[in-house]
Amino acid sequence: VNLRKQARQLENELDLKLVSFSKLCTSYSSSSPDQRMRDSRSDSLGSSHDNLLVAMTTELDQLLANLTAVNDKMAEYTSTPGVSSHNAGLMHTLQRHRDILQDYTHEFHKIKSNFYSLREREDLLGSVHRDIESYKSSSGVNNRRTELFLKEHEHLRNSDRLIDNAISIAMATKENITFQRGMLKSIQTRVTTLANRFPAINSLIQKINLRKRRDSIILGVVIGVCTILLLLYTFQ
Repeated sequence: VNLRKQARQLENELDLKLVSFSKLCTSYSSSSPDQRMRDSRSDSLGSSHDNLLVAMTTELDQLLANLTAVNDKMAEYTSTPGVSSHNAGLMHTLQRHRDILQDYTHEFHKIKSNFYSLREREDLLGSVHRDIESYKSSSGVNNRRTELFLKEHEHLRNSDRLIDNAISIAMATKENITFQRGMLKSIQTRVTTLANRFPAINSLIQKINLRKRRDSIILGVVIGVCTILLLLYTFQ
């Protein structure tokens, strides 16, 4: 019981820290390129952001390591002779905690990888922009061709940022749908297990499913008839 309590506490902390870590990375990616360039020129702002990022990364690594250790202790306990054979629920609980740990680990590495990829790309683009500005300052030439090149460069950077935002939204939506599907699958498994234990509940669930199927058929027939009538009225 104590190990399960520790696991739940660590999972709650990881959930909150991952949300904060994701917001920190999102705040960087959603800021404009010019703002990030101004922040990078300011030692205090850049250092503060980097220190916070390093601190949160270290803390998340430590929480994941602690949760892994707790899961290993639970695995050792369930493998004790006489325990696993008398309480199969412990094995289910252990597997559930392992799945949660795997999900959190995957989410952490995904957020960190996306952030560092974005940062490397912005650093590369910023380096190109600084080289162009340095060339303009050293040559003292401010002709039309250079201005057009800079405008096109800014347009490409803005387009790249919009694409990154669209990809991030799509990935977040996919992750959310996957998580909801896992939750629904877990609930369905629990309901099925409960139904197998209590035949009356199983019979009730079957009646509900039959009624839902019947309602769906009736609704489909009504929609089909209405569609046909609407088409006949339209082409008259």
